[in-house]
Amino acid sequence: MLRKTLFVLAIASALTACGKESKDPGKGGKNAKEQAGAAVNLLVSPEDLLTIQSNALASGPVITGSVQPERNADLRAEVSAVVIQVMKENGEAVKRGDVLVRLDETSIRDSLNSAEEASRASGQVLEQSERMFQRMKTLRASGMTSTQALEDAEIRRNNAQSDLSAAKSRAAQARQQLQRTLVRAPFDGIVSERKVSNGDTAQIGKELIKVIDPTSMRLEGLVSADKIGVVKVGQPVLFRINGYPGQDFSGKVRRVDPAANAVTRQVAVLVDFNDKEQPRVAGLYAEGRIETDSISALMIPDSALVKAGDVTYTWKVKDKALHKVNLRIGARDVRTGQWEVQSGLASGDTVLRTPGSTFKDGQKVELTAGKALPAAAVASSSTVVAGKGN
Repeated sequence: MLRKTLFVLAIASALTACGKESKDPGKGGKNAKEQAGAAVNLLVSPEDLLTIQSNALASGPVITGSVQPERNADLRAEVSAVVIQVMKENGEAVKRGDVLVRLDETSIRDSLNSAEEASRASGQVLEQSERMFQRMKTLRASGMTSTQALEDAEIRRNNAQSDLSAAKSRAAQARQQLQRTLVRAPFDGIVSERKVSNGDTAQIGKELIKVIDPTSMRLEGLVSADKIGVVKVGQPVLFRINGYPGQDFSGKVRRVDPAANAVTRQVAVLVDFNDKEQPRVAGLYAEGRIETDSISALMIPDSALVKAGDVTYTWKVKDKALHKVNLRIGARDVRTGQWEVQSGLASGDTVLRTPGSTFKDGQKVELTAGKALPAAAVASSSTVVAGKGN
């Protein structure tokens, strides 16, 4: 019985509420109209607007390649020995003359000791031969010995000199081999690749460790042979490096190879960095453009463009309303990241810097006090806020 009573009361309350809403239809219609007006009108701040202007657009052939150090050393074993100790790891800084790898010197030191002992013995033999030769010369002068005996003494002295020279040469070679058991850094830099470990057997010519100078980075790029005719030494180059997003690098052409690759039909171009700030990692991919010419063109940032399939458009603000304008876009300026506007806009037009996805053509705009920023200016990001209707 109680459940039936509650059910009846719930139905009566619902009917009463419906009756109240139907008695005040004008008020409900007015609220709906205000909500619709609020959805149409937009409140736009000056930071949301950009003024399209003409800027210099650099043009020229595209260059692609990688960042490589000019100073790098691939240190190899000059003696056959066992690796005793590797002193440095990848990424560690080294100074010129630092020991990087230590090889076993036991057998080489034994050879050195033997060569030095032979050198000392040869020196003693030479001294004795020299004294005998001088004695024979004195005796020959007084007629107490024969010419043959004098010549034999001279031959023994000359042979002793030759033996001493050979012994000194073997000692010097052994001493040099002993020094080669210590592999040292040829310049200040960083260990980029360690290729051996303790206990490895290093044959002559085996790669041990690689050192690079991170302050000598350069762009080793490639340019299509079809465009190489306009490339000259000293021309400016602007490029970006993978791993450094949003950062632009500048340089200039140092050298253009005189021959193209027979397979890729590309020509190697060497580019020096202009800035002291250089990437510290070798082998990074880079892409940019050699500035062989410059023209004046209307430019628009990528953030103001909207792409729908093959159509690119932007939202122009004119007469306090939004207007959807289709654009024809040209080349991209790698320095600023902006695009060339070939048609659709004129200098002085105002567009939304970061358009939304819910805008409609002809939508009313309410502007706040202030001036629109030029397209070249980099303003802090802000969003278009829906304002209240009139």
